[in-house]
Amino acid sequence: MPLPGELLHDLERRTKAGDALADARQRLDVLFERGTFQEYGRFADHALPAADRKAASFPGDGVVTGVGYVGARPAAAFAQSLQIASGSLGRAHADKIAGIVDHAGKAGMPVVGFLSSVGGRLEEGMEALAGHGAILGRMANLSGVVPQVIVVAGPCPGAAAMIAGLADFVIMVRDRAALYLSGPEVIERVGGGLATAEELGGAGTHAGVSGLAHFAVADDAEAAALVRRLLGFLPANNAAPPPDRDEAALDVGSDEGMDALAPGSLEEPLDIRPILTRLADGGDWLEIQPAYGSSLVAGFGRIGGLVSGLVASQAGERAGVLDLAACAKAARFVRFCDAFGIPVVTLVDSPGFLPGLDQERGGLVREAARLAFAYAEATVPKVTVVVRKAFGGAYLALGSRPLGADVVFAWPTADIGLSGGDGERDVEARYPAPYLRDGRFTVADVIAPSRTRGAVALALRSLASKRELRPPRKHGTLAP
Repeated sequence: MPLPGELLHDLERRTKAGDALADARQRLDVLFERGTFQEYGRFADHALPAADRKAASFPGDGVVTGVGYVGARPAAAFAQSLQIASGSLGRAHADKIAGIVDHAGKAGMPVVGFLSSVGGRLEEGMEALAGHGAILGRMANLSGVVPQVIVVAGPCPGAAAMIAGLADFVIMVRDRAALYLSGPEVIERVGGGLATAEELGGAGTHAGVSGLAHFAVADDAEAAALVRRLLGFLPANNAAPPPDRDEAALDVGSDEGMDALAPGSLEEPLDIRPILTRLADGGDWLEIQPAYGSSLVAGFGRIGGLVSGLVASQAGERAGVLDLAACAKAARFVRFCDAFGIPVVTLVDSPGFLPGLDQERGGLVREAARLAFAYAEATVPKVTVVVRKAFGGAYLALGSRPLGADVVFAWPTADIGLSGGDGERDVEARYPAPYLRDGRFTVADVIAPSRTRGAVALALRSLASKRELRPPRKHGTLAP
């Protein structure tokens, strides 16, 4: 049996060897409050069979896992290191990640992962493949239970790419991250064409084309800062309330600056972002997927102290029409908000769905139905403001009363109907609007733009105790 002195010497030796994981530890040091990170599995090691190994051991088996504090709340995290066996995933490596994900589920805390790996460790064969499967299974089981955020900080090929695909939010580091199932060499070999790793799966591709990445950042520090800001809007788990600021006084006063943003014609371009900035407390809101589905804006903010998911038509982009990307973006965002008890506030200014052969062949009907499904399925408070255009299917799909909106307001500039009205009519001539004379409860009230923030804040407060039951079932079948 080793003597205490021998044990201490071995501990010191293995700690120094662990310095090879400096790149991974630095990422976690930036994420967590100073001195709060508690590492789990620091001395895990996996030595290859003597016949195969080139090195005596892999310190930490190439990944750092543990728990620390982001602000005043704990979060679990893991970070892969390219410095140890190129970040390759073996059995012990996978066990550490699966273990910290399990811990996050039991403790009810968010989990953050930094991916940077060449993929499965070839020497371990099926052990590596099973390890990926164990992680995917854990993440699937925790979907909708705790928030899951992945930062792709380097290469992420093959089965590891699916780990990012299962996350609620994906952040990619420009010029370093590469995320794909089949690499450029494989695609070229099977006759799929020539492409660089950046073209195939870089941050720009996934942030603007595939929509897999919610954010593209310059470096690890920006990624960590973004994770901290994002978690500041999210509850710890699906049984905990969002981090509302309950001490915020309910302000139902007018915001005259909002009136200046309201256009007098349906034909005038309207940038919705300044409106969202005036709607959110202190102008503080976080947009997600800004480069994807640009005719629709989504993000998190607080209104009257209450965390809210913001969904808004962006009429400055193709008049706010809903295309494949916009529908997919909004549907998944609404479902995330519903899973974690975050109210949804929708601002509508859309003439309908984007017509086109590519859109229809690409599955626009499917994505439009999924968007409608997401709103109809959501039981969180849903408040909608029709800013201008709300025609046909777009009216229905974007938080309409027939699909379960709790309160629908309309600006005097609103035009709601099966198809568009005369865009040249001025506001005064069109008020009161036709939707107020059709005998139906289409909107709760017509409000001046200056009243928007106060009206929405009041509605959200009044809906804070909302309870809504749905028919017993395992789950719906039209998940995005």
